[in-house]
Amino acid sequence: METTVKIQPQLQSHCISMNTFVSSKIRTLCTYPFAQHGRTLLVRAAAAGDTTKAAVAAQMKQNWLDSLTFPPLHVHDLTANQTNADSQWALGIDPDLSGALAVLKSDHNGCSAEVFDTPHLPVLVGKRVRKRLDAKSMILLLRSLDAPIGTTAYVEQSIPYPQDGKQGWWSGGFGYGLWIGILVASGFSVVPIPSLTWKNWYGLSGGTSTKDDSRRVASTLFPSLCSQLKRKKDHGKADAVLIAAYGKGLKLDSSHLSGELVPQRSEVVTTVQLLQKEELT
Repeated sequence: METTVKIQPQLQSHCISMNTFVSSKIRTLCTYPFAQHGRTLLVRAAAAGDTTKAAVAAQMKQNWLDSLTFPPLHVHDLTANQTNADSQWALGIDPDLSGALAVLKSDHNGCSAEVFDTPHLPVLVGKRVRKRLDAKSMILLLRSLDAPIGTTAYVEQSIPYPQDGKQGWWSGGFGYGLWIGILVASGFSVVPIPSLTWKNWYGLSGGTSTKDDSRRVASTLFPSLCSQLKRKKDHGKADAVLIAAYGKGLKLDSSHLSGELVPQRSEVVTTVQLLQKEELT
């Protein structure tokens, strides 16, 4: 007996639909016709020329970055006191296995800082024991912060380098993606930060800069963290602190090496400004 399978018209729009699995209250967050929309933009751009191509590419990148912002712009059922887009909080994350999570809070007394090692656990891979990020502990750590909904988390962007090897590429991409997913699902707005961007801001780029230099700068910015940054293996904590401090626009006053914090620029407003010099991978 011959069986005919019919494809419903609404499925041909290449939408991601999770209506079967997701509560009706959040179904609108789980469906977006990105594939068809993206192809349409590219076809139009190809016909219009290089200038339009660049504009379309920028818009597609911004659409992806907007998807990392919580709450989504089309969600209106959250009251004002449930969100805090202008929060004085900022998180900085080095997503590597040896990385960390830093929390900065600003008030009338200044800016305070805390830093936590990224939770990980041993996993048997083949015949070797390797470290892997502990997703459950990461979620519990974020919940324990009790941060306002919409708090910005600045995450160092994972960029693979040839010398890292396949294992390094896998580990870097896995940690970067896991952190982004957990942060957005936990109510944070994510801003990717290329490592060269924040390192240039603190004068840590170039062949002469070492991991010890990041610990020195972070300890100078926040003397209260000196005891947590004194070991060489604490460079991940220092990087997380500096990533958050960059997001807040904090920089050392060159004439006061005692650790005075000087706002050199306004706090990051748009992700396009942060990434305009480096392409996302």
